Amino acid sequence: MSDSKVRIALIGAKGMLAQAVLAEAPECCQFTKFDLPELDMTDSLSVHRVLGELGPDVIINCAAYTQVDKAEADEGTAMLVNGDGPGYLADVAKEVDAVLVHISTDYVFDGTKSTPYLEADVVGPQSAYGRTKLAGERAIIDSGLSEYFIIRTSWLYGPGGPNFVETMLRLAKEREEMCVVDDQHGTPTYTRDLARAIFALLRGHSLDDGVDSAAFGIYHFSNSGECSWYGFALEIIEMARRRGVDLVVKNLKPITTEEYPLPAKRPAYSVFSKDKFMRQTGLMVRSWDAALVDYFEQRQS
Repeated sequence: MSDSKVRIALIGAKGMLAQAVLAEAPECCQFTKFDLPELDMTDSLSVHRVLGELGPDVIINCAAYTQVDKAEADEGTAMLVNGDGPGYLADVAKEVDAVLVHISTDYVFDGTKSTPYLEADVVGPQSAYGRTKLAGERAIIDSGLSEYFIIRTSWLYGPGGPNFVETMLRLAKEREEMCVVDDQHGTPTYTRDLARAIFALLRGHSLDDGVDSAAFGIYHFSNSGECSWYGFALEIIEMARRRGVDLVVKNLKPITTEEYPLPAKRPAYSVFSKDKFMRQTGLMVRSWDAALVDYFEQRQS
């Protein structure tokens, strides 16, 4: 690793993923943190002025409009954040010769496959959220920026923000019966593992000497394995009980998507292949349930 500091502009610095990025960063990283109101990524002039003056080596974009159901009625706002904003970041990254890391989602796919999604698979978002996130990917690609990592992830949870694990634990303390969807399959992703994946990819460029230009592009990253939301919830409840958490829930009931209608359509299947990431970094990806153990140990420490 180089002895000099790598200057990183962290966008959406107050969010759940950004906190994991800060926690997992190598010592060579020097962060300038941005969030509202100091940087509005939907304002092209603001982005160019603030980041142009800073001239970072790397821009990591953890900001997003993530209210999936609300986006169905407010696609315009979601598009400003998820679609236009990443394009502005790509433009300024090109101007200052920075690498852009952008986080995308499994919602860019239609969820009709039955084998893990590859980076080159045909996209087909089924929701406003998915459409806006895909627009962000395309804005980066169309910008002409050559040095970028678009990392698609799924079912993200971690310390410092609302997430599925904490929702299940809260409900399990309040209700004797809980109903959880069992016909949507994917893979939970621990924010700390995603943060480590970001730095593993950057290590081939900005955190080290030399770069393989073929390394840039789109990657899929989640923990390994797969489960349904019901299976995820079952493991959460069991882990909590093993750790002595006081829960009142007696019955965890599997239901179908049709039995729990929501405004935004979710992918029925969104498991990712991590082969490209593993080939590029030489790293293995640990299982989602092993990562969940780490999360429980962290939250109880």
